[in-house]
Amino acid sequence: MSRIIAGAAGGNPLKSVPGDATRPTTDRVKEALFSRLESWDILHGARVLDLFAGSGALGLEAASRGARQVTLVEKAPKAVAVCQLNAGIVNKVLKSTVASVQRGTVDSVLENYFDESTLAARKTFDVVFLDPPYPLTETELETTLLKLARVLADDATVVVERSSRSPEPVWPEGLKLFADKKYGETILWFAEPVESR
Repeated sequence: MSRIIAGAAGGNPLKSVPGDATRPTTDRVKEALFSRLESWDILHGARVLDLFAGSGALGLEAASRGARQVTLVEKAPKAVAVCQLNAGIVNKVLKSTVASVQRGTVDSVLENYFDESTLAARKTFDVVFLDPPYPLTETELETTLLKLARVLADDATVVVERSSRSPEPVWPEGLKLFADKKYGETILWFAEPVESR
């Protein structure tokens, strides 16, 4: 069973998505990831987007550690229901509606955050987690990253979690890799927006 590791909701158990369609981030990887993010001092007050959220564990960990707004994006009905339940647990502890759930495909949600007529983001994010299912192709991931790049705050951090056997994502114009870290079968890729010239 997954749990919130630290912060205001630390120790609270989270429900898991039934079946094997999702691949939860291990506590070891989650702890290392959030230790790194906290050392960079980017969580407190952040607007967080958790794409391919599964149970919502990454986004809700950010909420527990001081993010001001967390949006969990998931399309599978069972996962959406678990995200809503887990967000309710964390929001109750925080005594505030910090976490919300948006049902839909990641790409359609990202498209809704960008206004094509003005070429401006309707909403921007400071920290984004992407933990796509393994069957998601590298080309599909590249398309998602391209759409994501349009809704990032200038100093945003993007974290992509993949199998350590997966190649480095193809970063679209507007995003660049600045770090990576392997944990057994998992690798985390860290990217940030590139300043436009």
